[in-house]
Amino acid sequence: MNIAHAKKKIERLRKKIHHHNYQYYVLNEPIISDYQYDQLYKELEELERLFPELITSDSPTQRIGGKPLKEFKTVKHTVKMLSLDNTYSEDEVREFDKRVKKGLGKDVQYEVTLKIDGVAVTLLYKNGKFVLGATRGDGLRGDDITQNLKTIRTIPLEILGDNKELMDIEVRGEVFLPKKSFDRLNREREKQGLHIFANPRNAAAGTLKLLDSKEVAKRGLDIFIHTIPEQPGPHFISHYKSLKKLSLSGFKVIPDIKLCSTVDEIFQYIKEWQDKREGFECEVDGLVIKVDNFNDQTTLGYTIKSPRWAIAYKYQAKQAITKLKDIHFQVGRTGRITPVAILDPISLSGSTISRATLHNEDEIKRKGIKIGDYVIIEKGGEVIPKVVDVVKNRRTGKEEDFHFRKTCPVCGEKIYRLLDEADWRCVNSSCPAQIKRAISHFASRQAMDIEGCGYILVDKLVDKGILKGFDAIYSLDIETIAKLERMGEKSAQNLINAIEKSKKREFVNVLYALGIPNIGINASNLLVNEFKSIDQIINAKIEDLSKIDGIGEIVGQSIINYFKNKKNLELIEKLKKFGIRFKSKKQISKKAFLRGKTFVFTGELDSMTRQEAQSKIRKLGGHPSSSVSKKTDFVVAGRDPGSKYKKAKKLGVKTISEQEFLNMIKR
Repeated sequence: MNIAHAKKKIERLRKKIHHHNYQYYVLNEPIISDYQYDQLYKELEELERLFPELITSDSPTQRIGGKPLKEFKTVKHTVKMLSLDNTYSEDEVREFDKRVKKGLGKDVQYEVTLKIDGVAVTLLYKNGKFVLGATRGDGLRGDDITQNLKTIRTIPLEILGDNKELMDIEVRGEVFLPKKSFDRLNREREKQGLHIFANPRNAAAGTLKLLDSKEVAKRGLDIFIHTIPEQPGPHFISHYKSLKKLSLSGFKVIPDIKLCSTVDEIFQYIKEWQDKREGFECEVDGLVIKVDNFNDQTTLGYTIKSPRWAIAYKYQAKQAITKLKDIHFQVGRTGRITPVAILDPISLSGSTISRATLHNEDEIKRKGIKIGDYVIIEKGGEVIPKVVDVVKNRRTGKEEDFHFRKTCPVCGEKIYRLLDEADWRCVNSSCPAQIKRAISHFASRQAMDIEGCGYILVDKLVDKGILKGFDAIYSLDIETIAKLERMGEKSAQNLINAIEKSKKREFVNVLYALGIPNIGINASNLLVNEFKSIDQIINAKIEDLSKIDGIGEIVGQSIINYFKNKKNLELIEKLKKFGIRFKSKKQISKKAFLRGKTFVFTGELDSMTRQEAQSKIRKLGGHPSSSVSKKTDFVVAGRDPGSKYKKAKKLGVKTISEQEFLNMIKR
């Protein structure tokens, strides 16, 4: 076979496979068997092997890349990728309708679509080929994640059909993890002792940030296309009809789109989906209302933060009522005893809930919770939901008063409560539960980042007496680890490599890894900026510590108490001998224009994780905090801001949007 003949055959095979991918993954209506599909795919693979010069990026065989990327490139959006204004209020939707009609001087038709709780992306096609995929980023620029998006089978690598107006087009959508895939992923991660994702959106966002597309392909991401940012051509007037055309051209378009002529119709549709969304394949947290006509969208234009022609209506946090059967206790790494409600299993937000946090003894008393009560639980994105109230009119008189235990549920030692704390604590440093959690904390991502050292492995190592403290991690060997259940030599070698790599962690991560009470990653950064070595911190006086803005007297005393303990000082000396870094090499950036400014985040960010945002603040000399006070300079409000936003308003603290924050740090 000559190259010209091979080229024609390859092109025919690709078109066939693209068409069958659309039938199978988008329409869910396969027209050939899996065996027949596999034969076509193998034939294409073999021809591309014989003629490698004919391989192109849009070939079905190129969905999963080769080597992992070192980093994502930043790309500029051709059209601003702004977030939508959100509302929970019917009145605000009616106000939106009035503004639109006033701006246009006429009645309009709205396109109403499901609001998928996923990750916004944009896809660019040139000559019908998928050439670029990117994240929202700051709205002007995003990360080039083309290689990761190509692993999503419902994204066409080549547009089907021959509509010339669709050949050069940009479309936008929401990448999501289906509920079933999310549950499967978390089960697998739990078995491996890895951190589980709080919700499908976080899982999808974390997956898209992976640099290895082979790993991305394993997660089972999907997408719904919901927006065409620019009118594709003169024949496309209605956005709704344009999406319908896309659905015939290989794209998985958001289903159940409805055209509404009045606000009352919109609210009828919102009400219809209130309960219906629970049975949908992915998380739906509201509905998006858009002006349908492209020309009207252009007339209305944009504000600095969002389009004037669209708004998102969001549903309130989901609640359910179930019976509280018992209250169990968990022991944290600092000895904190946390009460946890054991519930009659109930379905909420697509998952079965059987446990909910009760926080502490004071919260239980304040809410008047008894064992046997029916309680209202709420899930707003947390891994463990919370009990928000008691249904007192359902009491029968058989409920039992709750009394907080006086001994540790793990080691049996007496527990204590300090006068200025809401928590009871076990102070036995040999308590197995504390040892396990302390080691898991030491190995965690923000601490020593020892990949593979999850809590299941840690539990085994402690239970077998192999680890009695986190310093012993650095004495582990391949032979000992390989003998453990579900390990083996390769897994053991990977763990040893990760342990060795952790010796290069920065001083700030090491300090955080020690698990000093009241010292989180933010406080660790403040200390490292003030003191350049562990010895300086050990020798610091309470006056030196308490004068640091963000530390104060209580946290300062925690540090003093920790280093008064000879065992802790001996531990640090052991870690030094293993080569752990206890000195700071980091200098504050000359561009530290946020020096002295304190930031608090509330709600979810679209462009980055909260940890990434806090890291950027630190690099610019600022201080991220977890609580709002009169000393706070800025509260950054992301999606679904919580009580911190209300407190900021009450105290008169300046609140800024995510977009304003991004503009601020770009200086």
